[in-house]
Amino acid sequence: MAKRTYGQYCALARAFDVLGERWTPLLLRELAIGPRRYADLLEGLPGVSPSLLTQRLRELEEDGIVRRSYLPPPAARAVYELTDDGVGLATALVPLARWGARRLHPRREDETFSLSWVLLFLRATADATVAAGVHDLYEFHVDEGVFHVVVDDGRVDAQAGPAPRSPDLVVRTDLDTFAAIGGGALLASDAGERLHAAGDPEAAQRCLRLFAPAALAPSA
Repeated sequence: MAKRTYGQYCALARAFDVLGERWTPLLLRELAIGPRRYADLLEGLPGVSPSLLTQRLRELEEDGIVRRSYLPPPAARAVYELTDDGVGLATALVPLARWGARRLHPRREDETFSLSWVLLFLRATADATVAAGVHDLYEFHVDEGVFHVVVDDGRVDAQAGPAPRSPDLVVRTDLDTFAAIGGGALLASDAGERLHAAGDPEAAQRCLRLFAPAALAPSA
């Protein structure tokens, strides 16, 4: 099947000649986390058929967005990863994801969720200028998931699992509240019993300024 195109000499049209195919943006999301095996991609994209995933990967390889490589022993396995051009495209999707965060309604029963998507969003959207000079460690408990965020003078990393040492801030909440605060639909001060924060109050304010500035109270 010939690849569809808008057929317009326009930068935006060129971008959406690549992005406009179903599953492509979410495939880029998965690869932005890091190199992935074909099986990993199938697992991270529930609902995509193996044949369609194979087609999308082939198209992205042809476009120079994705390449195949092989991990050295003992892994010794084939993986897909983003090229430099692919990294640039995935980075360009971050503002779109930030916009979409404002439209996250309470999760429906038929909607899948992966903690890795949260970690990627936190890494990609953190404001490095706000993180400059900050040395904090945050631990989040969101429903049954646990992850931690390291802020080290402008560098921000989010990883699954508990914090490796005593954190400056521990946050416990549910997924709907976490999404509402992250998307700016709910002030942290209005979350009530749905949000529990323990630790340094100043670290809590830094955390909000870094990840959810719209959720700060006007006087904060």
